[in-house]
Amino acid sequence: MLTPPGLKGKQYRITGTAYPRLRRPGQKRRRGLKAIGILVALAVIGVGTFQLVEIFGGGKKKNVAAGCAHVAADAAGSAGASASASPSALPSPSAITVNVYNATTRTGLAGNTANQLKARGFKIGKIGNAPATLDHKVTTTGEIIGGAASKPLMTVLGTELSGAATHVDTRKDATVDLVIGNGFTALLTPAQAAQALAAVASPSPKPSSSAACK
Repeated sequence: MLTPPGLKGKQYRITGTAYPRLRRPGQKRRRGLKAIGILVALAVIGVGTFQLVEIFGGGKKKNVAAGCAHVAADAAGSAGASASASPSALPSPSAITVNVYNATTRTGLAGNTANQLKARGFKIGKIGNAPATLDHKVTTTGEIIGGAASKPLMTVLGTELSGAATHVDTRKDATVDLVIGNGFTALLTPAQAAQALAAVASPSPKPSSSAACK
């Protein structure tokens, strides 16, 4: 080996347990460029994620807004229906003529029921047995039958007993039939009938649909 000047013939000696690392020229620069590339990629991913959140979040907000608009429309419709079916809009019992028919085997049921309805303000028309098409064939508490223009009348009469079905026929007059069925035991009490009428006139709104719109 060549001896550098000043060392007086001594040679180089490598001490320690580790050998020096030899790095290629420009390796440090490559690492810097790699780090910059990673930062740029992370930035692009972050911007893309934000845009996706905006897109899907905006769609969700639009759906919620549309749902709230639908709920508002339903509420307006319900309010209009309630207004049209308010107690002042519904006819009073004195404006309703009821024909009472007995479709059961119990005697005197039509007469007794007619007397109770008369005491509650209803006008009573015909009293007797049900026609052959319905006699002994009504299994519910009763059936209320009237013309298309008599639906408000049938609504009021329907609050006097529970479980009665309503049917529309082709009659032109304003009379309403009450056909008493085998499931009938008694009319509702006046207090229960008044409560049922109030519920029909002002139905309670459904709160669950509008909770997210507040």
